[in-house]
Amino acid sequence: MHPSEVLFQGERQPLLLPACDHYAGSEKLMRKSMALQQELGPVFDITFDCEDGAAAGNEEAHARLVAGLLNDAGNTHKRIGARVHDVASPHFARDVEIIVGEAADNVAYIVLPKADSVQDVMRAIETVNVHAHKAGRQNLPVHVLIETHGALRSVFAIAALPQVECLSFGIMDFVSSHYGAIPANAMRTPNQFVHPLVVRAKLEIAAACHAYGKVPSHNVTTEIKDSAVVATDAQRAAAEFGYTRMWSIHPSQIKPIVKAFTPRLSEVNEAAAILAEAQKVQWGPINQHGRLHDRASYRYYWTVLQRARLAGLTLPEPAAALLDPKPTATETK
Repeated sequence: MHPSEVLFQGERQPLLLPACDHYAGSEKLMRKSMALQQELGPVFDITFDCEDGAAAGNEEAHARLVAGLLNDAGNTHKRIGARVHDVASPHFARDVEIIVGEAADNVAYIVLPKADSVQDVMRAIETVNVHAHKAGRQNLPVHVLIETHGALRSVFAIAALPQVECLSFGIMDFVSSHYGAIPANAMRTPNQFVHPLVVRAKLEIAAACHAYGKVPSHNVTTEIKDSAVVATDAQRAAAEFGYTRMWSIHPSQIKPIVKAFTPRLSEVNEAAAILAEAQKVQWGPINQHGRLHDRASYRYYWTVLQRARLAGLTLPEPAAALLDPKPTATETK
């Protein structure tokens, strides 16, 4: 049996996405990010921004620009999403109509900002689906920014929505919504990892995502000149808070984020060896180097291999064979 069948019997496999989500809000930066994605491959996603990261006052033209770039031949890997205005904005419906209506086949996901409840998210998804279905796209993935008190209160219900595949923490809006009760330095390292209210929000988001097999995406690092800061933030987000993805707001942040979330080669080799032995015994328990492994640990190592592949690592031959898609009924005849 293929690992995806035997290790997740009766369960939905957890979703996995590229470790870095790079935001771009101007045409120059959008095109630059597309060129970089072509160079590096789909090891990071791009989100074209129609909201806070875009200039105000020309919203419809900007949405048309986003749709045009999504349909451009430069969107080679189909790993570009779009952040639209929030559901309460007068620009929300038009953003969705233009971007989803014109580029449904080429947009990877839609990002919903500033939701205040699960009902807000559900309303937004309904609007997305109206235009996606007209264009022949079913189940267009939706990412939700958790940056308000209401969204944090509803975070488990939001993560449970089938069409939601990722929750992102909007740290700046979240801190600002406390009107000075949380100091501004809690938006940055080191206080973003120690202030109790910020830590609580990060943990709730990560826990909700993992409860429903969704992807938790860590907030932005505002320091864009020192790559060591973003690398440290990414390492802490992964190791201490359970995040598997992180925002980038500058091209120099992409590689440090991808590296921080990529499994070490030694762990990849260990995972490949363990799973190869497990496959030989039809996924029963094994004893490797004096340690017991069974399907509980196999699921962990299976995820290690998938994350390594997403990051563009060259995998050991046994691992690459394991990750091949399961054969269809026609192929096995």
